[in-house]
Amino acid sequence: MNDVSRGASVLSVVNHDRDAAGLTYVYPVVSRRAGGLSVGINLNPNNACNWRCVYCQVPGLERGAAPAIDLALLRRELSGFLQQVVHGDFLLQHVPAEARRLNDIALSGNGEPTSAEEFDQVIDLVGEVVAEFGLVGQIKLVLITNGSLMHRPQVQHGIARMNELNGEVWFKLDRGTAEEMLAVNQSAITPARVRRHIGIASRLCRTWVQTCMFAMDDHLPDEASLTAYLDLLQTIMQKDLAPLAGVLLYGLARPSMQIEGQRLSPAPAEWMQALAERIEPLGLPVKLSV
Repeated sequence: MNDVSRGASVLSVVNHDRDAAGLTYVYPVVSRRAGGLSVGINLNPNNACNWRCVYCQVPGLERGAAPAIDLALLRRELSGFLQQVVHGDFLLQHVPAEARRLNDIALSGNGEPTSAEEFDQVIDLVGEVVAEFGLVGQIKLVLITNGSLMHRPQVQHGIARMNELNGEVWFKLDRGTAEEMLAVNQSAITPARVRRHIGIASRLCRTWVQTCMFAMDDHLPDEASLTAYLDLLQTIMQKDLAPLAGVLLYGLARPSMQIEGQRLSPAPAEWMQALAERIEPLGLPVKLSV
């Protein structure tokens, strides 16, 4: 396989190039939310997703699902990359000094990772490779998901396995009404379905809600929008009894590659902080990234 040390430049929180290592599935990221090196696994190299979030930074995004996964190739890439991170000089050569720690392996990439038919097999594979390097319990396994496919048995099996591997689910919830979810995520999801699927995820594995806030056409979400979002979080906590870990609240760090991209702008840091302070009284710790 390729020497990933040759393929990757010095990484930063604004450089999430999934071709940086010259591999099909595995790529390095310095994650502002993780605070260290995240080893990404991209199960959607075809740039296909069942949603089309207006803030998505994937160029050429298409509607669809993950292609068939070459599990043998994924194993070779992940093992080879971890070899250079754990036993080689990848961190020294390519990661800023303040982030030279291996924090997690994250299933994210260029589309919805749970759309892969082999999702549960991928989790088992990752668990085997992590065990080979003695990293079980030392690093996290993170699934970054829109949560729309939580009803699938192979997805539930994989997430249950993640729980045994120090796993976390980062479940997308950007807005509180069906109308706003359609506008932001380009998906006909409903709050009721979100509640059901968050309930599934949180019963199987430690689950965070992840929320992206931004201005569109220079307008931030108004009070009605924020109230609906907060009310949905409160309903999830009170009625669904989901033991959520908290909220990962973040803004725009990289430009959107979608047609709406020019209409989006970051929310002010003080506005984001004020929203975090409204979330925390619900009993949800907030990790804020602006």
